[in-house]
Amino acid sequence: MSTSEYRAYRERMRSIPSKRDDLQLAAEQSVDGASFLLTSVEKVTGLAQARSLWPVTMGLACCAIEMMATGTPRFDMARFGWEVFRASPRHADVMIVSGRLSHKMAPIIRNVYDSMPEPKWVISMGACASSGGIFNNYAIVQGCDHVVPVDIYLPGCPPRPEMLINAMLELTRQIESKPMLKHREEIARAVEAAALAATPVSEMKGQLA
Repeated sequence: MSTSEYRAYRERMRSIPSKRDDLQLAAEQSVDGASFLLTSVEKVTGLAQARSLWPVTMGLACCAIEMMATGTPRFDMARFGWEVFRASPRHADVMIVSGRLSHKMAPIIRNVYDSMPEPKWVISMGACASSGGIFNNYAIVQGCDHVVPVDIYLPGCPPRPEMLINAMLELTRQIESKPMLKHREEIARAVEAAALAATPVSEMKGQLA
């Protein structure tokens, strides 16, 4: 695939609406808009924060190996502003759910998510984290979006580090236009409520679901 064909492919992929985009738009419309000054400040802080993100250290299964590889010198995710993984959720603002999520681990994942300061984001890494994958049984949660609101779904079994970096860059573009202060808090509450009430990926039907 040539460079021009790849760029055209990326543009087509970005034009496909996602469930999270719909939830974000609905939440923003449900709260009062911010002032012109606040909107301008949001753009500046968004550009700064999008390039200084600290993921929380949390590997659940096989996908965690690829997640750890992303931090090695070969892939070097720090060049995009994603610095070292933090052992404490108090010092992190991104959760990468990497691997299958058991029912025993579900409340722990939620506690870690609740311990992270706002604003915070979630990447669902791999088929198992997104929809249960091959583990369609009583022990595994069929998608981590049953437990935490997800911003980016990353397919694969497991996804390569290059795919995780692409998901990071997509999340970076979302953060650049994020709201802040009271405006941010209202939208964050509305987005999480809508995300947890939405149909999980594991229950969607059809190719365009």
